[in-house]
Amino acid sequence: MNSDLYKILKQYWGYSSFRPLQKDIIDSVLSNKDTLALLPTGGGKSLCFQLPAMAMEGICIVVSPLIALMQDQVKRLNDKGIKAVSVVSGMHMREIDQVLDNCVYGNIKFLYLSPERLKSDLVKERIAKMQVNLIAIDEAHCISQWGYDFRPSYLEIAEIRKIKPKTPVLALTATATKEVVKDIQEKLEFSKKLVFEQSFERKNVAYVVSHTEDKLSKMLSVFKKIKGSGIVYVRSRKKTKNIADFLAKHDITADFYHGGLASELRSIKQESWINNKVRVIVATNAFGMGIDKPDVRTVVHMDVPDTLEAYFQEAGRAGRDQKQAYAVLFYNPTDKLQLQQQFELKYPPLEEVRRVYEAVCNYFRLAVGSGKNAVYDFNLNDFSSAYPFKPIISYNSLKILEREGYLALSEVSVTASRLKFIAASDTLYQFQVKNKKQDEFIKLLLRSYSGLFDDYVQINEATLAKRLEIDKNMILKELNYLHQLELIEYIPLSHNPKITFIEERIDSKNLRISYENYQRLKENSFEKLESVLNYASSTNRCRNRLLLEYFSQRNAKDCLVCDVCKKHKTDEVVFEKIQLKVIEVLTKNPLTLSDLMNEIINKSIKEKDAIEVVQWLVDNGNLIYEENGKLSLSFKI
Repeated sequence: MNSDLYKILKQYWGYSSFRPLQKDIIDSVLSNKDTLALLPTGGGKSLCFQLPAMAMEGICIVVSPLIALMQDQVKRLNDKGIKAVSVVSGMHMREIDQVLDNCVYGNIKFLYLSPERLKSDLVKERIAKMQVNLIAIDEAHCISQWGYDFRPSYLEIAEIRKIKPKTPVLALTATATKEVVKDIQEKLEFSKKLVFEQSFERKNVAYVVSHTEDKLSKMLSVFKKIKGSGIVYVRSRKKTKNIADFLAKHDITADFYHGGLASELRSIKQESWINNKVRVIVATNAFGMGIDKPDVRTVVHMDVPDTLEAYFQEAGRAGRDQKQAYAVLFYNPTDKLQLQQQFELKYPPLEEVRRVYEAVCNYFRLAVGSGKNAVYDFNLNDFSSAYPFKPIISYNSLKILEREGYLALSEVSVTASRLKFIAASDTLYQFQVKNKKQDEFIKLLLRSYSGLFDDYVQINEATLAKRLEIDKNMILKELNYLHQLELIEYIPLSHNPKITFIEERIDSKNLRISYENYQRLKENSFEKLESVLNYASSTNRCRNRLLLEYFSQRNAKDCLVCDVCKKHKTDEVVFEKIQLKVIEVLTKNPLTLSDLMNEIINKSIKEKDAIEVVQWLVDNGNLIYEENGKLSLSFKI
């Protein structure tokens, strides 16, 4: 089997060796063991399920919450000659039926599913008929309420295990605390707890926090000093363009990217950056998933992310080639205030959530008792214009409803137009004979695309218009006409997020939203907020150690390259002098901070420096506060 693995690795991925832990994880899966893999961003998670699935008979089911990432992985696999398909929000039931049929009776190797689809009886029935060799759960932290991106639909994965009890599960994530690791294994009903964990430490990445009011100038200074490719993350779409323009004015080639751009334009911008035609991409967090660019030298955060998990994942896109790279976060007191305000908006009163639910159901004209599994395009701004809710309140209320399992709100998904002939060939022929105008158009479709009777095929309306030398709107009119006659199934291009109603509409008074669960999640979210603010505001502890300890990796050493370590290294003589004096004084007996200062401050030791060194020694466990409030030496000294 080993030789087969290396043969598959070389044939499809072009590699002759594995990255750290990949082979161990693959061997575990091939031994039919439930496995949890904790690999940092860029650690090669997808290969850990794709390769063993290729080595076994049958199909691999991949559950992922990110439509864009699923579409990207399906395309990459198909480009390698590996048959992969996806079932996501926004697909027509006939199209889903066709895809699932192909998975049961065809030679499909990978079926990517959004977690919401696991509730569908149709999906469960078809999975029961499939020869499933592996169930892979990407972004597995989403199954835990203690994770930073909890999605209740992930809890449905356990139902799939009942359908395929002998199929192993591989759960993968780049970010998980100790509590989340335990929760993942329990929720996925692991037969035995088996975890492969690669160190989160990135020795080639220097983490830097810059406390500044003038972020633009500081950012410009970073890109002047550090050469090579870069990413700048911001919160708002508007800022992506503004900052890209600012960089361009200062002779740094830059472009902007966000989820609201057309698919073709996003692809063009992405490829220009990947191929180094553009040096810096300024983006919202919609950018980066599934992009494997190894030579990113700098990742800059202009705004503080909501969690350290999100920060670590985004910063982790720097230096995947193992060469020196930098992750820079700009911070000032305004950031703290904004994050605290956003936190309050993130958890609107439950009565407000009920009102939003009722308004959304009315917006789509759903009657009580109807709407289960219905999917709608959803424009948040249009909805907020129609009803008296601020967009942020509407969005966060919908996320709470999502956590409670009433609906699912997908991210922006740009899905190409698809078409399939559903009329029998003789019916179609009779129609063509009687309708000469449509006959020409139908023949164009059949000449332009193969397999239209067998499957849903992606089409391009602009290309068809060019071939007929007519306006694109005329093509749309013809397609819709044939669709209305039920000769074809035409699914137009969509740029909007989707809302999927998981359950039928109920009276808003009967909404079951657990207050205890709501409060617990709010408290957990607040703790994560405090952790990210502590990281950003800290001036005494190694950045690398703060991050590693957050992810339960103890006994980490100072990195010596972050801004805090550099600062202490610069003042090494002064630091060492004060530390030795502190040790000398406290060796005799414990003292209060005030008494300790009186003992060590003199003409050559300033109070400011002394306090900073003592604080650093406390933060790093070299000094401890006793119950009486006095400082004493730790065993670490």
